[in-house]
Amino acid sequence: MPDIMSTGISGLLASQLALNTTSHNISNVNTAGYTRQMTMFGARLPERFGSSYIGSGVELIGVRRLYDQYLTGQVRDATSSQGRLVELTGMASRIDNLLADPNAGLQPALDAFFAGLGDLANHPSDTASRQALLGQANALTTRLHTLAGRLDSMGRETEQRIRDEVGQINSLSAGIAQMNVRIQQAEATGTSPNDLMDQRDELVRQLSSHVGINVVQQDGNQVNVFTGNGQTLVLGGNASELQAVPNAYDPTRFDIATSGGAVVTSQIGGGALGGLLDFRRDMLDPTRNALGRAAVALATTFNAQHREGMDLTGQLGGDFFNMATPTSLAHRNNAGTASIAASFGNVANLTSSDYTMRFDGTNWSATRSDGSAVTLTGSGTAADPFVADGLEFVVSGAAAAGDSFLIRPTQNAAAGLQVAITDPTRIAAASPLRGTAAGANTGTGVVGAFNVTDATDPNLLSPVNITFTGPNTYQINGAGSYTFTPGSPIAVNGWEMNLTGTPQPGDTFVVGANTSGAGDNTNALALAGIANLGVLDGGNSTIGNAYGQLVAQVGTSTQQAKNGLTAATALLNQSTQAQQNTSGVNLDEEAANLIRYQQSYQAAAQVINVASTLFDTLLVAVRGR
Repeated sequence: MPDIMSTGISGLLASQLALNTTSHNISNVNTAGYTRQMTMFGARLPERFGSSYIGSGVELIGVRRLYDQYLTGQVRDATSSQGRLVELTGMASRIDNLLADPNAGLQPALDAFFAGLGDLANHPSDTASRQALLGQANALTTRLHTLAGRLDSMGRETEQRIRDEVGQINSLSAGIAQMNVRIQQAEATGTSPNDLMDQRDELVRQLSSHVGINVVQQDGNQVNVFTGNGQTLVLGGNASELQAVPNAYDPTRFDIATSGGAVVTSQIGGGALGGLLDFRRDMLDPTRNALGRAAVALATTFNAQHREGMDLTGQLGGDFFNMATPTSLAHRNNAGTASIAASFGNVANLTSSDYTMRFDGTNWSATRSDGSAVTLTGSGTAADPFVADGLEFVVSGAAAAGDSFLIRPTQNAAAGLQVAITDPTRIAAASPLRGTAAGANTGTGVVGAFNVTDATDPNLLSPVNITFTGPNTYQINGAGSYTFTPGSPIAVNGWEMNLTGTPQPGDTFVVGANTSGAGDNTNALALAGIANLGVLDGGNSTIGNAYGQLVAQVGTSTQQAKNGLTAATALLNQSTQAQQNTSGVNLDEEAANLIRYQQSYQAAAQVINVASTLFDTLLVAVRGR
């Protein structure tokens, strides 16, 4: 027959265990990653008494975590997505604010520079206007240096944060592996280590905020953790480390590699590390390159036009700007002795991409930074360089099969732009040539504007007499016979001249150096016109338009990241709320449980008291016999 005392004691102990679990829940209400626990009870096996079975009390089945693996996985995935967008949005917003700033951006400096050119065109011989233009040119280059310096600083910060993230990932992976070992040891004793599993799940959640992961549940309450591409981070009790290793081309830039040295940068996604890598690839690098492209377009176009003018000393104009040449970086494992020198060709075809050139043992190939192939023309020699996307490549030395080079055409161009002129008299505001009609001319021919087609022609400034021998024929310096077509220029010695009106036979026009052209603004007007000249994107975009497109692209990408972050945060909140509805501690519920278990404890104590009284009564009855 069941013992009432034993039955009461089982109820007392059960209530005490339930009270312990409830108090444990209440105590951990603010513990990150804690999962609410519930004490599970079952009735003891009954004992037969006569024709019936009589209950013998209660026994502990276990303490169970109120855990939903699916909801936990949703929180983990949402945490990874939000972690990526937090980093991407934060860094992208800084670039957006930098470029779009109405005071610190490039556009105000560009506008001031071209306004200075307009003032020079109005006062070509005024020293003050020339000095002011040099000041505005220096202010423009300083603005470019400032923008480039800020972007470079963000680049260095990004590299350091990538290294820090790898360290955090390795630390968390090691912690998860250690927890796997402790949980396995606890499981071996027959106990359920709920709190250890909570701690491990919290470490996994924290890891997901740093990198996108997949978690695979194994027997024995073990978990294996992999990055999104399948790279192992945790396998049972063993953790595999990632490494931040110097890039094979640029040692100041870091790639992500496995412990075995395999580079997996392109395969990492999600979390803060994925956000940093995405920012570097999709925002920082293109922005630096696009800013440099604008600097190259300005310097190249302006220098070409400046060389077609004449300064106050009677000399042809030289380069107004000095600029950096493209950077060529050899792969650290190159076996050959080859090197590649890159230079700018047709700037209208210049892109914002970097290029990788590879030698297969016979031929060279090139790809852009987005992976698209580039068609190379030419043979790669100094006389016949490879040509692609507005660039020229000259290969020297002997390349071995498998050798490769990274070409960065414009990344350093903004930082390297300098004003080459310090003397205001050397600004070439005038045309190098002037033409006059002989006083005895009988026709209506008038010398028009000159266009220098080859500033390096040694005879550019040599005197030229153009004498018409007929209505549509003329001689140059008394020799030859050339056909004159109204509306078509007369070209000689590296220059072109438009002749308007109707010349008559015997009319003579004299062309020579513009040695007294202090008041001539012909070239100053042409320099000022560069502001509205299509020089990029196949001749369809001005320098200002190209910068505006960059600002718009960065702004659009930043806004998309912000919108994505808002959505990801909302999804994380929803996932967390759903998970907490199942696994979180509700103080009101726990308070009700506390009262319920307290009452059951008191009731069980009363059962024991009754059993004691009955036993005492029985003893008294026995003694009385």
